[in-house]
Amino acid sequence: MTLPPDRQFTGNGPHLEAMSRPSSAGAGAGGGGGGLGAGKPGGGKHGGSGSSAAAAAAAAAAAAAAAAAAAGVGSVAGSGSVTPSSAVSLSSAGLPGQSPELTALFECPVCFDYVLPPILQCQAGHLVCNQCRQKLSCCPTCRGPLTPSIRNLAMEKVASTLPFPCKYSSAGCLLSLHHSEKPDHEEVCEFRPYTCPCPGATCKWHGSLEAVMPHLMHAHKSITTLQGEDIVFLATDINLPGAVDWVMMQSCFSHHFMLVLEKQEKYEGHQQFFAVVLLIGTRKQAENFAYRLELNGNRRRLTWEATPRSIHDGVAAAIINSDCLVFDTSIAHLFADNGNLGINVTISMC
Repeated sequence: MTLPPDRQFTGNGPHLEAMSRPSSAGAGAGGGGGGLGAGKPGGGKHGGSGSSAAAAAAAAAAAAAAAAAAAGVGSVAGSGSVTPSSAVSLSSAGLPGQSPELTALFECPVCFDYVLPPILQCQAGHLVCNQCRQKLSCCPTCRGPLTPSIRNLAMEKVASTLPFPCKYSSAGCLLSLHHSEKPDHEEVCEFRPYTCPCPGATCKWHGSLEAVMPHLMHAHKSITTLQGEDIVFLATDINLPGAVDWVMMQSCFSHHFMLVLEKQEKYEGHQQFFAVVLLIGTRKQAENFAYRLELNGNRRRLTWEATPRSIHDGVAAAIINSDCLVFDTSIAHLFADNGNLGINVTISMC
């Protein structure tokens, strides 16, 4: 399929965000405090003898308590007495979402994330998370030695009964999870900060989803954006040595998509091309779209159709899982014209 010149784009290797690089290139949770509400004292409409009787009863109880204290006898509240506030806190500690006081005990004093099993303590009993512990030479609380490693099995048992907020709760995630589920969730949490979607390891930017496009427009000005759901991307000089990336943007359906063509040298003398489309959006948003990549020429056609990946996943994940159009140099030469490779890109809504 050939489009008019104004719908075609020529991507020129290193000169258009095609970064040559070596072939080997390839986040405090807070616990809110809970409070106990006290009811207003109830009062009858009528005064008089009821009030005096209560006063007399209170005086008698006080005298009895004084006598018991003098005799060294501790008083035990009956079943109708008011439960102390500490007991109320403890009884609600095992209920999901009602244990901020307990989860706060697991906060790491260094990174303010949670100390999760396996839980190690210093000789004085202070906790620090395993990630921070590897970088420390002494306890951050008492400056005592961290060795030998002492396992705190009691705290591990308590941790197994508690729900812990996601690391990205401050960014909007409302989930609380068992400690064994927390790391896997945080790897794919939609509220995790986004990294720069450009391939390669040169840009270390990260931020919110809303800030991705402004970042690309400011820091990667050489990336061209084309409008429309059906365009042609022409990657030039595909015979350039080493690992090379060609990048362009496509805007349609009120969203922005990034097309990446990446060339890698898997081993000496054998190069492979990987082409994939990413949505500048969440994984859930990506499910609403489909894309088609097509190489067409010399009476041959090679087509790949898939759901675009979110930039949260990145190019590397698509390549590792082969969730992209993959072809080697010999295939590329079948469709190339004087070292230039045209890829028809079509975005559609599901």
